Amino acid sequence: MSTETAAAKRAPAVYGRGVTPYLYILPAFLVFVPFVIVPFLRAIQLSFFEWDGLNPREWVGFGNYRDAFTDPLVQTSFVNAFELVLFIGVMPVCIGLVLASLSASVRVPGDAAFRTMIFLPQVIAGVVIGVTWRWIVAPDGPLNETLRAVGLGRFAKTWLGDSTWALPTIGVIGAWATTGLCVALFHAAIQQIPQSLYEAAAVDGAGRIRSFFAVTLPSLRGPIAVALTLTVIGALRTFDLIFITTRGGPGTSTYVPGMLIYNRAFGTNVNVGSSAAIAILLSILVFGVALLIRRIGERRT
Repeated sequence: MSTETAAAKRAPAVYGRGVTPYLYILPAFLVFVPFVIVPFLRAIQLSFFEWDGLNPREWVGFGNYRDAFTDPLVQTSFVNAFELVLFIGVMPVCIGLVLASLSASVRVPGDAAFRTMIFLPQVIAGVVIGVTWRWIVAPDGPLNETLRAVGLGRFAKTWLGDSTWALPTIGVIGAWATTGLCVALFHAAIQQIPQSLYEAAAVDGAGRIRSFFAVTLPSLRGPIAVALTLTVIGALRTFDLIFITTRGGPGTSTYVPGMLIYNRAFGTNVNVGSSAAIAILLSILVFGVALLIRRIGERRT
């Protein structure tokens, strides 16, 4: 008897007495609908109106969406978000692959403690990370003082006050906070790779670097897709870190969609409809990127 046939015969015993599999996801569905689906549909509804939150709403149809595609500030915010993807989305995955591979292949004392320390930013609130790093990279903060102390004072900068360096600085902070998650994911996945594959590669004369590209990297296709999905989505919806450190400045050099949505919904010139339209566009972008990464991760070479 095949495995599929046996599973089919066991199914009535598992879901017997008229109980369908959907009943088991009903509790999660009852929570998901009022707290996710309903607010999302409400945001879609508001995106077709111009509304300051107090006076009667005015129907504008797709006007908010047209304005979003032609507004230079909206375009700047999305360009900045994609730049953050390189730092917060891609960089942690690359660093995590290297660190996890080294940790799995070279056993050194304190290796577990190192992985724990590098994972700690994942359990620290984003606000705390922002406040801490704002102090570290301040003009008279530890980073610049250290550079001056070792004779590299010419490299000291107003990191968060320079329109050229503000966004990369935030990107590096975000990468620091996210790398631990990637290391944990990849280290756990590497432990599941059969040692026989590495032994076969060694017999063929492969060294550590070649074994990494021939064995480790192909075996981590799924975990890499998961890590990229988490980090890229995190980069696109960055808000708390920028809100605490720069508020989108200097100028609009660190303005991202999250800041724009917040300011238009709760700032001085309130336009809830425009804020909702930008939020919907960001949601569509996040969904599309996540779907694309999943499709690429599921491909077989």
